[in-house]
Amino acid sequence: MKLLRVGAPGEEVPAVQDADGRTFALSSVTDDIDGAFLASGGVERVRQALAAGTLPPFDVADRRIGSPVARPGKVVCIGLNYRDHAEETGAPVPERPVVFMKDPSTVIGPRDTVLIPRGSAKTDWEVELAVVVGERARYLADRAEAARCIAGYAISNDVSEREFQLEFSSQWDLGKSCETFNPLGPWLVTPDEVGDPQSLGLRLDVNGARRQDGHTENMIFDVPYLVWYLSQFLVLNPGDVINTGTPAGVALGLPGNPYLRTGDIVELSIDRLGSQRQTFINA
Repeated sequence: MKLLRVGAPGEEVPAVQDADGRTFALSSVTDDIDGAFLASGGVERVRQALAAGTLPPFDVADRRIGSPVARPGKVVCIGLNYRDHAEETGAPVPERPVVFMKDPSTVIGPRDTVLIPRGSAKTDWEVELAVVVGERARYLADRAEAARCIAGYAISNDVSEREFQLEFSSQWDLGKSCETFNPLGPWLVTPDEVGDPQSLGLRLDVNGARRQDGHTENMIFDVPYLVWYLSQFLVLNPGDVINTGTPAGVALGLPGNPYLRTGDIVELSIDRLGSQRQTFINA
């Protein structure tokens, strides 16, 4: 099952796509797909409504797709979670997850325009598997309990400004939290449809040239471990997003550092999670 939000920014309405690719409106089930919806068993209500055949068809052709989750309380990110990415950036392979936060207001739709910040010389891309939390997670006991707290998965582009991130501060926040720096979606895909989150290929192209071609099996810390680990230090709430890291192939690690410029087009895809496409322009 794939949940999505359709419409202009701030005016999105919820919808669901079934296994046959048909889309249905969810206005009779919920006003939005957000933390409150996830916490109250909303996914199961949608599943029941689909099975009952009570949802009206919804034509989403030529309509904007928003982030599949409205107003995430926080976006928690994992850095250097693929060995090849750590090596290409010259960083040591971490012994524990590298954790940082990203401003939730960076979250936009999967095809929205991304703004290159004023003064930027090193805007970069990162295709990532995003985890959306479905239940409150606090001091979880093990990986199995962590897996039960996952509402679903989505594609995330963890856009980064490397000069802001690595040269302007000892913290990463400046280069991670710029306006529009987290396209998310197109769907929130439920775990039963995704299967093993460590069996997904990730790809990213810039202007038609393949830059990243990785696989989640190569994560240093797998998805259930990350959810468990984070719950030992902070409370994860329904609707929160976890960006789980990126494989090799970012501009920072490529010869000549081909950072993004206005007019560049970035396309991302992850197996079973769909695709994204963004145009980058100067702010």
